Amino acid sequence: MLRDYGRQARPDVIAGFALHRYAWPACLLITVPWFLHRRVPRMPVDGVVFQRALGRMAVRVGEFACLPDDPLAGLPGARVVPDEEALRAEVRASVAEHLEPLLDGFRPRMRRGKRALWGMATDEIVEGLWYIAHLLGEERRAMAELELLLPGSTGPYVGAAGFRELTGPDGAALPTRDRAGCCLFYTLRPEDTCVTCPRTCDADRVSKLAATTAD
Repeated sequence: MLRDYGRQARPDVIAGFALHRYAWPACLLITVPWFLHRRVPRMPVDGVVFQRALGRMAVRVGEFACLPDDPLAGLPGARVVPDEEALRAEVRASVAEHLEPLLDGFRPRMRRGKRALWGMATDEIVEGLWYIAHLLGEERRAMAELELLLPGSTGPYVGAAGFRELTGPDGAALPTRDRAGCCLFYTLRPEDTCVTCPRTCDADRVSKLAATTAD
C-alpha cells in the first residue's frame, strides 16, 4: 500500500486487496477456458501453488467439463455435460469450490459477512472476464455470456452480472455495471472511486468512460 498509494491502509482494506490480487487470476483460470474453448477445469485449492511475492501461479488440472461435441471429450479427465446451461453450472461450481476455503480464511481479517464476500466473488468473475474479453475484442459476447452465467439467482453468489448502458457525450453507448461488493479503495483515495463502484454516480462514470474511450 505504501509503495503503490503512498499511505497506510486499514488491515481489512489490505486483506481485501490481497484477496482480489489472488482471486482475479484464479477466476480467470476457470472462466477464460470456458469462454474461449467451452472447457471448464476443476481447480481445487490443493492443485494450486501461488508465489505471493511474484504474483505467479502454478496449476495442476486433472479434470475438466466439456460439451458432447468437444474433440477432447474422449480424453481421460474429461467429463461431458449435456448443454450450455450445464456447462455454466460447472463454471459456478468450479469457482465456488476454489474460493470457498479462501473466503472462509479471509473473513475474519476482512471483517465482512458471508454474503458480502460472495458478492466480491461475483465481481471477480464478472469484471475479470469482462476485462479480458475487451482486450480480445469480444466484450459484447462476454457481457451476454456473463448475464447468463450470473443472472442473480445462483447461490452462493450474490448479485448478478448486472450490465447496463450509459450514453456518452457523442451518443455512444458506454457499458457499465454496479459492483455487488466494495473494494474500499475510497478509503485510500476518496476522490477516485472505481468506475463500477455503487458510490460513483452516472455522470462521473460517463466522464471516466468517455475519457478512456478517447484514449
